[in-house]
Amino acid sequence: MERTLVLIKPDGVQRGLVGEIIKRFENTGLKIVGMKMVYADEKRASKHYTDDESWLKSVGEKTLKSAEKRGIKMDRTALEQGKWIRELLMSYLTMSPLVALVLEGNEAVGKVRLITGPTNPQEAPPGTIRGDFSVDSYQLGDQLERPIQNLIHASENPKEAEREIKVWFNKEELHFFKRVDEDLIYRKGKKE
Repeated sequence: MERTLVLIKPDGVQRGLVGEIIKRFENTGLKIVGMKMVYADEKRASKHYTDDESWLKSVGEKTLKSAEKRGIKMDRTALEQGKWIRELLMSYLTMSPLVALVLEGNEAVGKVRLITGPTNPQEAPPGTIRGDFSVDSYQLGDQLERPIQNLIHASENPKEAEREIKVWFNKEELHFFKRVDEDLIYRKGKKE
């Protein structure tokens, strides 16, 4: 069993998509073991979007490459761009309440990311959360000098999920129970 963090970001909450998003995860057999609505403060947002130099450079490089593809030349270094993006992301996360979820299931991280779709909603195929519901684009974000509003955050890998879960939940907020379909899903192939 694997656990992962999902944040239904402020735009998802404001647009009334919380139930639809949760339904998509539950329909695939993922189990909600933690859930709460949170008004994220700057301290929590800064823990979520870590001030780690390698992460900042990685985010900056992705942003610079994406801008270059669109014919936009930026004068910042990858690190400078990463720091600027981090500030914008923290502002986005703290603009209104969000819903934090911990989902559990077989290969939960990969499954959640598949259901969520690519970060850029313009590349997200129909059937994914971002492909079906996000109306934003990098171009619009650039014009308005804000990050892309793509409804949802999903941990990238199991190590990141473990770190992020600790940012948003304490042990007492995570629950252990059995879904009624778990015996069917996780049973052995042989009769016992």
